[in-house]
Amino acid sequence: MLVKKASALNAFVLGGVLLTLTGCASSGPSGPIVPDPARELLARGLEPATVVIPYQITDEMRQWVHLQVPEGTPLEQRLDLLLAGLLDPSRLRIQYEARSTGTAKEVFESRRANCLAFTSLFVGLAREVGVPVVYLDIDDIERFEKEGDLVVVSGHVSAGFNTGHALKILDFSLAPPTEYRRVEPISDLTAIALFHSNRGAEALRTGRNEDALEWLRKAVAIDPELGGAWINYGVALRRSGDAKGAEAAYRKALEADPHALSAYQNLAALLRLQGQEKEADDLLSVSTRLGSRNPFIYLTLGDLSFSHGRLDEARRFYRKAMRLYRGSAEPYAAMGLLSLALGDAGDAEKWLKKAVSIDQENQRVKQLVSRLGGRRAA
Repeated sequence: MLVKKASALNAFVLGGVLLTLTGCASSGPSGPIVPDPARELLARGLEPATVVIPYQITDEMRQWVHLQVPEGTPLEQRLDLLLAGLLDPSRLRIQYEARSTGTAKEVFESRRANCLAFTSLFVGLAREVGVPVVYLDIDDIERFEKEGDLVVVSGHVSAGFNTGHALKILDFSLAPPTEYRRVEPISDLTAIALFHSNRGAEALRTGRNEDALEWLRKAVAIDPELGGAWINYGVALRRSGDAKGAEAAYRKALEADPHALSAYQNLAALLRLQGQEKEADDLLSVSTRLGSRNPFIYLTLGDLSFSHGRLDEARRFYRKAMRLYRGSAEPYAAMGLLSLALGDAGDAEKWLKKAVSIDQENQRVKQLVSRLGGRRAA
């Protein structure tokens, strides 16, 4: 399971708004902003020249932003002018692209960005025109995707400005303004680590494991308290055959963030492969009690119950997965395989029809097709 900060926005049209949340806790401008990241990186044993600072801007970008935001513009109006310049079809027109975690410079040149990349561009340009915006981690948004043996858990990052009486939040979405419940300002160093973690996750998704390891080693060194980076590092280590290193990384993730559900789930899967069934089951139990919204953990639990012959229990887990993620073919195919095990081929056919309408290339769907085909032949 990978952890990635990328928003679940509509990929075809990108709109933009600035939300104001009153009564929302926020650090002041001097809090999360790191005035000298190079010095902080050196203190962490890193050579600053080897670390990518995602919000750095170029001279060309400086000239552009000062044209969009004239000198003397009131402070809060500068944010609206900047957002308009970035999204207006006649000007920069940034397009959403889920897997594009670029730097501010790369986004400016390519016009493509996910939420973290867009935020880095916005932060760099806003600070250039005198608005001390900060990165924000927004925990209300969470999305799950499955690619082969990887489950990608995506969150949301944005930018905010403390006006002194409210927190003004950048958001870009077709959805109406949302009353976010959990908004946490994060430091520039954490944002830099998130950038490296995302790039590592993207390398893993395209099979570039050595590149992933390089990005992720830096991510955990930049911010050792970033649980998601440790999880991604553990995935990369496991894929490299270093089970011991992966286990240590997952345990570091739990130390950094005891609520990191993916850490419990990844560690449980690894321990199960090593024959440590009891601890694996205990970890999954904790994950469930914490309230996982990840449908794939319920599929895993359902598979575990199925393999031990607890079919009613398996059905309950598969139905939970279905309720959480109706857009995935896997829970429906799982229900079909369960129906076959119970001797109800007719019910299995009904589940197959639904699964195929969503994704006929899914491996579990293909397994159900094969099982039903064999039964028909018999």
